[in-house]
Amino acid sequence: MAESALEKAERQYQQAKARLSAAKSRENAAERKRDTRRKVILGGALIDLAARDDRAMEMLNRLIDNLTRDQDKASFDDWERPRCQNEVGAAVASMQANGVQRDSMI
Repeated sequence: MAESALEKAERQYQQAKARLSAAKSRENAAERKRDTRRKVILGGALIDLAARDDRAMEMLNRLIDNLTRDQDKASFDDWERPRCQNEVGAAVASMQANGVQRDSMI
């Protein structure tokens, strides 16, 4: 039996909806990939900077210490945090490791 004009239009509409949904899914996946890449790049830059700058090191430590999700915290359980390579940064890190707050050092 031949397809009526209404049935044909309905089929084409459903196919168009499926194509639109697939296109939206591809776009969302691409945006998530771009977002993840930005986060990885910024995280790497922060880790690299923390090895050279004591204030960046403090920020990195604060970010890690304030993670709330257990699965996020677990990602850092066996990770050795960067040590500041300049003398001032190393001294600050040492004092902080012993519980001295930065504000009391100044």
